Amino acid sequence: MSISASFDQLLRGGRVICPASGIDGIRDVAIRSGKIAAVQPDILPTSAREVIDVTGKLVLPGLIDTHAHVYQYVTGRFGMNADMVGVQSGVTTLVDQGGPSCMTLPGFRHFVAEPAKSRVYAFLSAYLVGGLEGHYYPKLYSPDGVDIDATVKSATSNLDIVRGIKAHAEIGGFARWGIRVIEMASEIGRRADLPVYVHFGQLWGLPESGTNGEDVDTILERVIPLLREGDVLAHPFTRHPGGFVNREGEVHPVIQAALDRGLKVDVGHGSHFSYRLAKKAIAAGIIPTTLGADIHGYNTHVPQPAGTPDQHEDDENHPFAGQAKFSLVQAMSSMMALGLTLEQIVPMVTSSPAKMLGRADEIGALKVGRDADVSVIGQRTGRFVLSDNEKNEVIAERLLQPAFCLRAGTRYDAIAPILPQAVAA
Repeated sequence: MSISASFDQLLRGGRVICPASGIDGIRDVAIRSGKIAAVQPDILPTSAREVIDVTGKLVLPGLIDTHAHVYQYVTGRFGMNADMVGVQSGVTTLVDQGGPSCMTLPGFRHFVAEPAKSRVYAFLSAYLVGGLEGHYYPKLYSPDGVDIDATVKSATSNLDIVRGIKAHAEIGGFARWGIRVIEMASEIGRRADLPVYVHFGQLWGLPESGTNGEDVDTILERVIPLLREGDVLAHPFTRHPGGFVNREGEVHPVIQAALDRGLKVDVGHGSHFSYRLAKKAIAAGIIPTTLGADIHGYNTHVPQPAGTPDQHEDDENHPFAGQAKFSLVQAMSSMMALGLTLEQIVPMVTSSPAKMLGRADEIGALKVGRDADVSVIGQRTGRFVLSDNEKNEVIAERLLQPAFCLRAGTRYDAIAPILPQAVAA
């Protein structure tokens, strides 16, 4: 292809990693009219109106956060500003997990998805109330609060932004209602032909009557048969009961069989992530498919709307103790500190989530003709302390930090106030 035509921007000299294109090496990326125009070595700098030197940085397809909470205001203190979590943190695409419901999706579209500079999708809540105040009131999430027909209709009528269904399979709900809610969510997913993203690990406290005969370690084996190829098991490394590691400290035997039949795993990092349990699961061969950050207003510092609950169990259990700031890029550093390679992690935030969303032909790759969604990330070497909410510490020898991103060719610097600062070991 000729590169003699004028480009608007040229990202020059960075390490381009695009799993979908099979590219990993020093390349230049040229942009014209908000689209990728060329990805190749040594494009003449005189061919572009603006040349941005990204030597020493990673140049990736626009990062995709598969687990965001950005229904700001409607979900109370829980919902973050979309662009703070998105383009201002170096992330071009967000997937809100369960904020909007069939009742509140029109508001999500009008007030969040459409005005955001970031690209915003949603996994529609299986519950009529959606993610109001971050599932603070468990009584709202009973089977009586699910309308299968209405949720299927809402999802299938809004497929431009609804790309899946959000549900929960955890002991607090099972102790109250048994397995019925997740059965209903699974039916919604089947009828809408969309993936179901299932939260594992305790979310709600137990009722006064206790577990009511439910065994937290049997939830996975009972729920997985309800799920289909492409459905997503979330929070594999949770410190809460009901995750991939059982009370005996062993990886649940049904997990590998689930992966073998096409179920996917999303990290859903958040504030209940455990380095201790993540090490066990990874050692057992559990490598996540996608990496969602799970940032919300209870695990990072955002102003509290007047009249919202004063306390939440995550308030004192921040994902990185002593920092209370977080980002998807920091979650990438977290996974590298656990021993996964950069080459393993980049697909988790680019090509794999694009497939999960059914949008692999639009996002998640630096291909000529596509929207110029590009994330540029700096790297620091040294020894950096990362700690989880169990006070476990790991040492990261490489720390990734977002520099800026392009969303359809428009530049956004990484200026979000929630971005953490490096803590040296």
